[in-house]
Amino acid sequence: MLNVTDVFVIGCGPAGLAAAIAARQRGFRVTVADGAEMPIDKACGEGLMPDSLAALSRLGIQLPIAEGHAFRGIRFVGLESSAEAVFPGAGLGLAMRRPALHRLMSERAAQMGVELLWRTTVTGIEDDRVGMGKHSVRARWIIGADGPNSLVRKWARLENHSRPRFRYAYRQHFRVAPWTDHMEIYWGKECQGYATAVGPDQVCVAVASHNPKLRLQDCLRRLPRLEAHLRGCWASSPEKGALTGNRTHRRVWRGNVALIGDASGTVDAITGEGLGIAFGQAVVLAHCLESANLEHYGAEHRRLGFRPRGMARLMLMLDGRPWLQDRTLLAFRKHPNVFRRLLALHIGAVPPIDLVWDGLTLGWGLLTA
Repeated sequence: MLNVTDVFVIGCGPAGLAAAIAARQRGFRVTVADGAEMPIDKACGEGLMPDSLAALSRLGIQLPIAEGHAFRGIRFVGLESSAEAVFPGAGLGLAMRRPALHRLMSERAAQMGVELLWRTTVTGIEDDRVGMGKHSVRARWIIGADGPNSLVRKWARLENHSRPRFRYAYRQHFRVAPWTDHMEIYWGKECQGYATAVGPDQVCVAVASHNPKLRLQDCLRRLPRLEAHLRGCWASSPEKGALTGNRTHRRVWRGNVALIGDASGTVDAITGEGLGIAFGQAVVLAHCLESANLEHYGAEHRRLGFRPRGMARLMLMLDGRPWLQDRTLLAFRKHPNVFRRLLALHIGAVPPIDLVWDGLTLGWGLLTA
């Protein structure tokens, strides 16, 4: 273990690895520490949107399709109707098991010369020192990538944040052949379901609701169209749970410390953009470290989160409103170009100003559906 490094990243999940890789691309010496072992799993939908794959590409990571399953668009499924749209420009998303993604990113970091310290718990930070029990490392920059309950955020006195209304999410995998080439979002009265194929015979299923008592099987009974696809299939992984919601922090840096990924704020899982945001943050943060300007990182961090959080709020307007869900799906079916362009906005392919007319069209469609 080195006693001195340029950048010390605390947390070796995808956000921390992305920060480490981006910093190495700028020529920094980088050390990453995590108390866990590789690979790290997490309850999530496991779908990477086209813009997330583009951000990974900027980190020099090309995910092999054979490791996952490609999807070409999004389908909204209500209790009776549905609507779908494909990504612009024949773009593709890729769904991949989180441990596989983590392994590939860890291998990329190791190949680039990042020092990876597994099973190493960070016990505190002070000025330019990172403590690990009796041992410490001096670092010019310290990056907190230790998740939504970040200790780095607490140690750096960056705890001011919004108070989100969290949802309770659960995820499980099922042995079944994919029935669609889209990522599907199922709308119900009390919950949403998400289905994404992650292989030729395996589908990742996630659910989310505001009711803490609803587990995955409870939600499936409330989403009969999703449950029908899984009837007779057996689960290939244990059920894992997590909280999800939009959460912002007033500041994401102080002195020589910066936060990234869920440690710096979260976006509701309904967007599928959590990892994509973190990968974009990593590229920006590395540039700001090179120019020694973390104030610019704070501004860019807000910009990167603005669109996904706005889209999350827009989609969650349908939550618990079956009448609005039905009208929206009917409007999308009546005006398919509007749904396609909203999807393009969602992945950053068009600016918001381009959708003013589409917004008026959708509004009229909702009134006349």
